[in-house]
Amino acid sequence: MKIFDYMQKYGYEQLVMFHDKHTDLKAITCIHSTVLGPSLGGTRIWNYADENEAIEDVLRLAKGMTYKSACAGLNLGGGKSVIIADPQELRKDIVRREAFFRAFGRYVEGLSGRYITAEDMNTTTQDMDYINMETNYVCGLEHKSGNPSPFTAYGTYKAIQASCKAAFGDSSVKGKRIMVQGIGAVGYPLCRRLFADGAILFVSDINQERLNDAVREFGATIVNGDDVYSLDCDVFAPCARGGGLNDETIPKLKCKVVAGAANNVLADIEKHGKMIHDRGIFYAPDYVANAGGVINVYYELYTYDEAVVYRHIDRIYDQVLEILNTSKTTNVPTAAVADKMAEARINAIKNVNSIYLG
Repeated sequence: MKIFDYMQKYGYEQLVMFHDKHTDLKAITCIHSTVLGPSLGGTRIWNYADENEAIEDVLRLAKGMTYKSACAGLNLGGGKSVIIADPQELRKDIVRREAFFRAFGRYVEGLSGRYITAEDMNTTTQDMDYINMETNYVCGLEHKSGNPSPFTAYGTYKAIQASCKAAFGDSSVKGKRIMVQGIGAVGYPLCRRLFADGAILFVSDINQERLNDAVREFGATIVNGDDVYSLDCDVFAPCARGGGLNDETIPKLKCKVVAGAANNVLADIEKHGKMIHDRGIFYAPDYVANAGGVINVYYELYTYDEAVVYRHIDRIYDQVLEILNTSKTTNVPTAAVADKMAEARINAIKNVNSIYLG
């Protein structure tokens, strides 16, 4: 990848790499856009193969956050951080973990508010508290809005309901066969909601203990590896890492709906968004479906009221339904419809911000 060419093509503002030799912190922060406000996006830990893989991931995730906040009506830009580390090893070393995240917090402070971080994959509210010891540019704190994952799960649930309404004429998930790929911090509470409303669950995860819990609690059926894509089901809900829907997996799909919490589900938005559309599958764009978490932490920056947060997240249902219906009437893939909605708001507010106030 030619990084500067890529950044210019897709409108990125900043890419920063941090290293702390004492804790072996290796972090990358990307700021895609600050047109609507300060960039906000979580910090995730992953054992990337190398820094090139990490850079590609953080670039895609940051752009997704810009579009997510824009579609959700938030006055936020898009950013993201990734940390190259083994999450299991880091979790075991409590002493190192505090110093590790405090070091990261000082680097975030150095960005002077252009970027606000929060919890993401393999990070916790405790980690955010460590970061908060060094900077106020962090949200999702335990004593404030807390863990955003249940709110992401709720928003994803509303997206699934809207997608079922568009695909089957009824928003109920009762009796629907739903494949949930990844049952971690978001996928598991999503399963709980789906099960409570009568869905028949199929689950996949790299953590056997979580799978066993899902079997006991939800009567779920375990599906292994790539079999998730060819499973005969009504809804496929990807809630793991992105890029799972590609040239090889999309032709295998037997579902009518794709709606999940994973970021960057499509390996290539334009190409694979069209492939899904041409197959007649109702795809809820990921950054619209999974916006519940960022909506939750957004209100922490102002006046936090959980009831207001849930009312805002409820709008995801209407937005997903609007995107799906627009796609159906215009014959434009849903991913492209959502992108146009996000870009329209960004351009409109950009023009407002150009007004000189003196």
